[in-house]
Amino acid sequence: MTLKNTTVLVVGGTSGIGLGVAQAVADRGATPIVVSRRRTSVDRALAELPAGARGATVDLTDPGALDRLVAEVGDVDHLVYTAGEPLEMTALAELTPEVVIAFFQTRFIGALSVARVFGPRLRAGGSITLTSGTAAWSPGYGVLPSSLCGAMNALTTALAVELAPIRVNAVAPGLIRTPLWDAMPEDDRQALYEQEAQRVPLGRVGEVADVALAYLYCMEQAFSTGTVLTVEGGTLLV
Repeated sequence: MTLKNTTVLVVGGTSGIGLGVAQAVADRGATPIVVSRRRTSVDRALAELPAGARGATVDLTDPGALDRLVAEVGDVDHLVYTAGEPLEMTALAELTPEVVIAFFQTRFIGALSVARVFGPRLRAGGSITLTSGTAAWSPGYGVLPSSLCGAMNALTTALAVELAPIRVNAVAPGLIRTPLWDAMPEDDRQALYEQEAQRVPLGRVGEVADVALAYLYCMEQAFSTGTVLTVEGGTLLV
């Protein structure tokens, strides 16, 4: 299966992994539509993408926003969901229902809502690729990231059955150099990267381009669904 002449909706596609996926599908001859909450983020991403790329805004907390997005973007072939705020490590003692709901709002509820609205509308042969993470299997990042990633893995398999024959898969990155970590002080962030590079078998931190290839595989592989594809440099081996 080729992505040439297809349309790929990338929710969260204005920075980090999402922007990398948008660039990768454009290189394959597809038209990416990058979606974010802020128009300034969309415009900045479009300035980096090839001519022909499109953009739109959506507030995933607005119940009517997704219907308006459908009307704006029209039919699409593939949906990629990478939206998420910068990670904050919250200790168990500091967790409140409000903190948990806020953390899950964009990453899980948003993903489920977008899949619910766009899944039945994808063209034949289409796919949905969600974003999980290795925290599902490695609890070192804390309760919230581990719980969220485990939930995303379960959502992937459930949607693969519910939306069949639309294919639903997920990519689970390890530690990747992206704006996701920008909430950390710069010195702490660099120390984290260096520590991870020394620990993992492949000897380096992952880059956006590494992960983008996994999303391409999920879209182009026509006989895979319900799969969570890890891209983590061997993190889970050590």
